[in-house]
Amino acid sequence: MIETISQPWPWYVAGALIGLIVPALLLLGNKHFGISSNLRHICAACIPSNIPFFKYDWKKESWNLFFVGGILVGGFLSAQYLGSNEPIQIHPDLAKELAAYGITDFSGMVPVQLFSFDSLFSAKGLIMMIGGGFLVGFGTRYAGGCTSGHAIMGLSNLQWPSLIATICFMAGGFIMANFILPYILSL
Repeated sequence: MIETISQPWPWYVAGALIGLIVPALLLLGNKHFGISSNLRHICAACIPSNIPFFKYDWKKESWNLFFVGGILVGGFLSAQYLGSNEPIQIHPDLAKELAAYGITDFSGMVPVQLFSFDSLFSAKGLIMMIGGGFLVGFGTRYAGGCTSGHAIMGLSNLQWPSLIATICFMAGGFIMANFILPYILSL
């Protein structure tokens, strides 16, 4: 059993399990799936203020906080007990392309040359971590949700705004990966 759950699952198994979350949530309590709304719930619970955006009954959505807590606990347990000492395997063509940008260490979950305290204080690190974090947060708020809420829940509910948001997410990801990221990595 441990051998089975410690290996990467095929997309058709993991995707089906994620897809089954939507009808389960709708059938069990008419709940909507999304991750980014939890930051709003946490702020509403922890920061008592007169900001209208945080004045609502966040306790009705507390189940979602348990869901995110389960994601964090599951991620921690899998990293501690199901991890592998093997380096992350990437396609040789991608490894060759990344090596041209000085990224060669794939021993962890993310390349050390990009995601470490040393690289944080470089131009590349500031743009990717601080700028990227700001853009993700702003985009999530502007779009009214994140990719999990729009692409998984919104599309399965046939919501037009979710289709538009998902198309924009995909177009933005394509533009970033193919045009902007190579420029940032060459800094």
